[in-house]
Amino acid sequence: MTEPGSQRVAVLNCGQLVTLAGPARPRIRDEMRQLAIIPDGVMLISNGRIERVGTRAEISSHATNGYDILDAGGRVVMPGFVDAHTHPVFAGTRTPEYELRAMGATYEQIAQAGGGIRSTVRKTRAATEQELFGTAQRYRQWFLRSGTTTVEGKSGYGLTQEDELKMLRVIRRLDYVPTFLGAHEIPDEYRDDPSGYVDLIVDGMLPAIQELRLAEYCDAFCEPHIFNIEMARRIFRCPHQLGFKLRIHADQLSRSGAAELAAEVGAATADHLEHTDERGIRALAAANVQPVLLPGAVYNLGLSRFAPGRDMIDAGLAVVLATDFNPGSSPTPSIPFVMSVACTHMRMSPAETVTATTINAAYSVGLGSEIGSLEPGKRADFVIHDCQEYREIPYFVAVETPVSVFRHGKLVYTRQP
Repeated sequence: MTEPGSQRVAVLNCGQLVTLAGPARPRIRDEMRQLAIIPDGVMLISNGRIERVGTRAEISSHATNGYDILDAGGRVVMPGFVDAHTHPVFAGTRTPEYELRAMGATYEQIAQAGGGIRSTVRKTRAATEQELFGTAQRYRQWFLRSGTTTVEGKSGYGLTQEDELKMLRVIRRLDYVPTFLGAHEIPDEYRDDPSGYVDLIVDGMLPAIQELRLAEYCDAFCEPHIFNIEMARRIFRCPHQLGFKLRIHADQLSRSGAAELAAEVGAATADHLEHTDERGIRALAAANVQPVLLPGAVYNLGLSRFAPGRDMIDAGLAVVLATDFNPGSSPTPSIPFVMSVACTHMRMSPAETVTATTINAAYSVGLGSEIGSLEPGKRADFVIHDCQEYREIPYFVAVETPVSVFRHGKLVYTRQP
């Protein structure tokens, strides 16, 4: 395979060119199974953008004159994955807690003993910006190796204005979609004054972040014992006024009404939703809120209650799957692994998981017109997978199928010599 050396590239010999071409919006119901696959496909790229897609018969060898040739070797070619929910910047690990959970301790018990998110907060506060950037660059390579070309990245392990800004600067340097998650946990110094911490978020952190243009979204972890409905509602009033779009950690550990809150405040996404019921699903559907489901966290915590993805698809919701990559509940950057879990535990089809991690995920981070499908005019973010057909990606569990990963038409990762 030849690495492209010019601004014009012809990708030939695609066994399956999985384009996901379709309506210019998130896909719902049966649309999630319609991947617009071109057998024996060809894709022409010019200046980092897709110029044309079609079959070998439609795009003749004469039409590729003047292009560098990239031979896909009969493999699957797909859009790069879009990971729409991650916590990618942190210091240290939580391997001792991982061991405690293996011995029977629960996530809540560990958090109450001072571990969990607050453990990572202490380490992240002690790290310099450059140290955080260096560690996050390592994880960035893991995303690329898994076929992920776009990442939404949250702050939330600083919980002071200085440290949240530090994290968001790193997220910007990584070229991730930045989300402010100051409302991730009540920090130690505010344990007796959670309302005072909400004041700090609303009156201090959010205006400073808006002035520096360090985030596009504002998120909150809405749970009764962390940020309850009233606290989250108060936090979300401010971002609307400052121009932030909203995301929300909803109904992960309990049925709190956070799904309805997401609908009420016009959030772009409601994430987790393991405990959401029919009422929550109806509210999300009525408000056009996209659910971002995170089965990797359920799996890693040893739980059995997954989000009702099948019911959400049947209700017409544009479902998204993401990794929730973080040092505690979901230390995996692998979208293919998440697809496997969604197939085996959430009754989603392989095609639905592809849609949920590409075009639907792209719309959930505000980039549906740019990425998520292989269509003329869009950015050439694509992956060549060592597969004969796309269903092998979730079928072969925990296998890294990407051979070459391209972003803006440029090779950013390869495992070929």
